[in-house]
Amino acid sequence: MKLQILGTGCAKCKQLAAATKATADRLGLDYEMEKVTDFIRFAELGVMVTPALLVDGKLKIAGRVPSDAELETMLQS
Repeated sequence: MKLQILGTGCAKCKQLAAATKATADRLGLDYEMEKVTDFIRFAELGVMVTPALLVDGKLKIAGRVPSDAELETMLQS
């Protein structure tokens, strides 16, 4: 599973990265995490608001940090 965290490195971006990693680890998922900080890549991936999470190339959330329960659902679907 490929997890991409899109953001500039702000507090919310870091919070999303940490929460995503913790949830993926807790679920025992086999994953690779990439942090994307380049604005051009954001546009290429169709993201206009950060922080954002892509799972296997599919946008799951943008503009906010989801709850733990929401993250679990996103990572399992």
